[in-house]
Formats: sequence, C-alpha cells, structure tokens
Amino acid sequence: MERAARLLYTLLWWLALPLLPLRLLWRARSEPGYRARIGERFGHYADPPSRAGPGRRIWIHAVSVGETRAIAPLVERLRACDPPPSILLTHTTATGRETGRALFGDAVLQAWLPYDVPFAVRRFLARFRPHAGLLVETELWPNLAATAAEAGVPLYLVNARLSERSARGYARIAPLSRPMLRSLAGVAAQAEADAQRLHALGARDVTVTGNLKFDVPVPDALRERGRELRSAIGRDRPVLLIASTRDGEEALVLDAMSRADRALPAGTLVVIVPRHPQRFDAVAALLRERGVTSARRSADAPVPAEARVLLGDSMGEMFAYYAAADVAFVGGSLLPLGGQNLIEPLAAGTATLIGPHTFNFAQASDAAVVAGAARRVGDADELVRVGGQLLADAPAREHMRANAEAFIAAHRGAVDRLWAWLAPRLGFSPAAGD
Repeated sequence: MERAARLLYTLLWWLALPLLPLRLLWRARSEPGYRARIGERFGHYADPPSRAGPGRRIWIHAVSVGETRAIAPLVERLRACDPPPSILLTHTTATGRETGRALFGDAVLQAWLPYDVPFAVRRFLARFRPHAGLLVETELWPNLAATAAEAGVPLYLVNARLSERSARGYARIAPLSRPMLRSLAGVAAQAEADAQRLHALGARDVTVTGNLKFDVPVPDALRERGRELRSAIGRDRPVLLIASTRDGEEALVLDAMSRADRALPAGTLVVIVPRHPQRFDAVAALLRERGVTSARRSADAPVPAEARVLLGDSMGEMFAYYAAADVAFVGGSLLPLGGQNLIEPLAAGTATLIGPHTFNFAQASDAAVVAGAARRVGDADELVRVGGQLLADAPAREHMRANAEAFIAAHRGAVDRLWAWLAPRLGFSPAAGD
C-alpha cells in the first residue's frame, strides 16, 4: 500500500513536470528571482564554489522568509564550531533565497531545493553530499525523505509545527505520510501539541525545543528604517498596520473602514502590506476602484497628508513596518488561512491584533492572548473598532508593549535547547557552538 501510494504520488509529479517551467516564468513576472537557475529545480547544479569549505556539509532547507530568519541563530551556532561545517541553504521561494543572501552572504552555499521527483532529488544529494539535512517547520516531501534515507543522509525536522487541521490531512494520506515521517532521524517540535501530533503520525525521536522565532532579534538596521518610515508618514499621525494580508482580506478591511469611518482617530493612516509581492499591483488596483486616496511605499517619498492608505509594496521591510506602526494586525487570520507570524510585531513592541483563524501559529497566538501581549478580534469590523480604540489610548498600548516584552523574554531559549539536542546527533559537541 505504501509503495503504491508513493508510485502514484510520483506519477502525478511526472505529469506536472512539463508545466512547472511555465509556472516559474509566470511567477517571475512579479518576482524575477524565479527566473534564476531554473535547472536547479530539476537537479542540475553547477559545481559548488570553493567558499563551501573543507568540512562536513550540513544542509538546511528553509522554504521562505520566516523560516530563513528563524534559523539565523542556528546557523551562527554551526559557524562557531571548530572546525565549522560547510552550510548549504536551500529554498523554494524567491523571497526566501533573497533573505538568505541578505542574512548570510557568502558564508553559506545557496541552491533551490529540487522538485520532489526521485531523479532530481538523487542529483541534488549526489552533487552536494550533505552529512545531514535539517528541514525547517513543515517542509516534508515523500520522495525527498525516501531518497535521503536510501542515500544514508539523516533528515531532522526542526522548529517543527503541525496544526490539528494539517494533522488530519496527513492522516488521510497515511500510506504516503507515515513512511515519510517514520524515515526522519528526529524531530524537534515547537510545542507539546505539535510533538504529539507528529509522533501519532509516525515520527520517532520527537522532542520539544520551543519556537526559534522567539530568539530572532529585531535588526538595528530595520529599527532605523522603521524610524525613517515613521518620519515619512508623520510622527504625530496615528498608524494602523494591516500586515501580511492574503487575497480577500484587503477588501474586508476596506469595507469595514467604510462602514465605520469614524472608528479611527482623525488623520489615521492605514498601512496595508500584502503577504505576496505578486499581489502588490492587484491591491493598488483595488484601492483605485474603491476611490481610496493612497500612496505606495515603493515611491520612497513622504506620505501625503490626504492619503488614507499606504500600500506597503516593498520587500524585506516587515520589521520596519511593525516598528513604524502604533497598532498592527497580523493578516492571514481574517479568513481561514491559518494566520502569519505574530512574534515579529510583539518583538517590535507594537500593540498587536490577530483574527479568529490562527491555526498555523496556534500555541504562540493563544499564549500571547492569555499573556495580554495580543488581542484577538472576530472580524474586520471589530478589527477597525478595536484598532481605533488602541490608537486613541496610549496607556493601553504601553501596557500591551510591556506584556509583549515579558512574553518574548519568557519564551526565548529555543536555540539553546535545539542545539543541545541536535549537536551530538550531527557529531558536534553541544559546547562547540557557544
């Protein structure tokens, strides 16, 4: 049954392969990075450059921006070993690859993870010959797991999370998911609930080390960029940030604003930052259709006083947006999409709101609400109403900021716990990365 399930899965990939280059070129219209090194997606890699170093190679796969930032403290632990290993960093998204380049420069090798077909995965493993692989959060692929096991490359799932909803999905395809999870050399989960779900689905050597994102500091350069952005907006102007929005959420917020135009203090600027850059122009068109006076961050100019909305159409500035805002709402949570990372605005000291749908970050979201570090709203109307109340209440915002600071401090230390568990499995001393 398990063999038949993987054969069917692989057949579906083979059927899709001829269309995948077209999909990459389509995405490259708004994100040119997808046009780079397309051959790597199919396992065609140039020889690794000399900067890779002579030591054993540790491969880390971080699909996109959030995962790449989260593993920065772990990369520093690896680089502090004597001798340091060569680090290979793979991504799936263009923004993830750009973030990796910005964070680590030439200190790591970078490549695309190949599509999950056996021939491409075998080429990838043969080219780079990693000593071990670290998959971040939920990046699990059946052929990758099986081929790595055949090649003797242990795979560890780190900073792992698995929502109840996703666990039900994995259970429905158990002949495919169970051998994949069973093949992992170990799992370091964010929370006990994640660990229990992964273990029940077949994972072994499961431990709880916490969420690495609590250990990621806000970069000083982005704090400064946030101050510059706030100057461009106007320091006395109330700022409500609607961050990481997904398709459909911007319309909900604009509708709520029109229904309660007096809920926000006079002069409030609403900053909308879509989650995906390919949607920047679509959201700009939506603002024009609604007759909303707006400006674009990409203009890199002072925001006109008459603008009601600033469209955050820039890359790599999310921390800066959070630092510039008085109140921030974390998107992906108005609709049943699971929500985005709320740790970033908490770390920036911004009063934080989340919607009803946060199953991708359930443990962190629920704990933040209990701690008074964040507030949950039920819909877009409540978002506008509560956001307006907080904008008008500086003591309430300061109270949330203090709660957030304490909440972040209480949850730090995940990188220490992960390194203590992981280092001996990789052949390093836990003291080597200190």
